[in-house]
Formats: sequence, C-alpha cells, structure tokens
Amino acid sequence: SARDLVWTAGMAQWQPALTVPHFEAVCARAAATAPFPVVQPAGAGDPYQQQPVANYAQPEMLSYGHQIPYAGFWLRFVALVIDWIVLFALSCVAALPLGVLMRGVTGLDSSRNGSVAAAEGVLAILLQLIYIAIPWLYFALMESSTRQATLGKMAVGIYVTDLNGNRVSFGRATGRYFAKWISGVILCIGFIMAAFTERKQALHDIIASTLVVRK
Repeated sequence: SARDLVWTAGMAQWQPALTVPHFEAVCARAAATAPFPVVQPAGAGDPYQQQPVANYAQPEMLSYGHQIPYAGFWLRFVALVIDWIVLFALSCVAALPLGVLMRGVTGLDSSRNGSVAAAEGVLAILLQLIYIAIPWLYFALMESSTRQATLGKMAVGIYVTDLNGNRVSFGRATGRYFAKWISGVILCIGFIMAAFTERKQALHDIIASTLVVRK
C-alpha cells in the first residue's frame, strides 16, 4: 500500500511507496489514500515529484515500520552456525603453519637453548591473535561490504543495515562484532534478545545501532 516504507540498493533511505517512481498504481491513488503529508512543488504536476515533509528514515520512524522484514532469532541462529563452521575452517588453515612450527619448537631441548622457551611463547601469542583477528575481520569486512552479509547470512537471505537502512561502516561493523562478546558473557542472553525485542535486535545490535533484515 502507499503507506509502506520501501528501500532497495541504491536508495539513501527508506521512503513511502508513493514517492518512488516504480509504484505507478500506488501513486495513481495517492490522492485518495493520502497516507502521508506531502508537499507539491510549485508548477509541478507530476505526482512523482511529491516529497514527504518529514524524514521517514529517522530511527524513531522505523518503529512504525511493521512492514520492514526483520530477521527473526532462528534465521539468525542458522546463519551464525554456518558462519562458525566457515570460521573453524579458516582458522585451521591460518593456524596450521604456526601449529607445525610450535610443535617443532616444543620438541627442542629448552635447557640447552634459553631462546626456545621465548620462541614458544611468541608462537603461542601469534596463535591467539589469529583466533581473535580472523572472526573479527570476517564479520566486520563482510558486513560492511556491498553484500552487507557474511556467508551464513547470505545463505539464509538476511543482511545488516544501520537504523536508516543503509550499509554500515567498517568501524560500526567492528563495534558490532566486539559487542557480541557482551552478548555472550551474560549467558548468551544478549543473543536471545533477538527473539523478543520489537525490531528483532540482539544486544549487540542495540549497542551498535544496527538491524538485521530479510531480503
């Protein structure tokens, strides 16, 4: 209906359907339904030129957006399972050379060479950094990309946006990822919140001001 807010790739924000040229039928009956206050520019007879008075992309207006297809808890859960399977494979491949090297260092006689223990410590730190960096870069880079989704999210047809329906920056995607640690340490309650909040937001979505929606 003309009352629906619509958005697609290339649009800067959510807009009422009556302002989008592709919805001829909706625009034809816009005068009868009058879903939003509009301003008709002087001398303009084209209904496509009508613009809403308010900025309907503001976060408070999205509370109206029951038409927005938010991604539910179970859909997000399946996507996360797929992502962690992918991450397990990536981490194994990345850590394999260091693991082999560490095994070789561990087999040396540290009593003969004091640098062996130091080398073993450095390798252990590098392994930990790999296990931290790979998930962070995977989620942050993919969710801030033009796809706006990880492989798991792409598989189930969902993606991440800001509250205005726009693509998130790498910095915001990074903040969203590390906010998941908070969601996890409180007995995963932060993740479960996606099943009960109005816009299906988990705690890390609320912290990062993001939404997860279906295509």
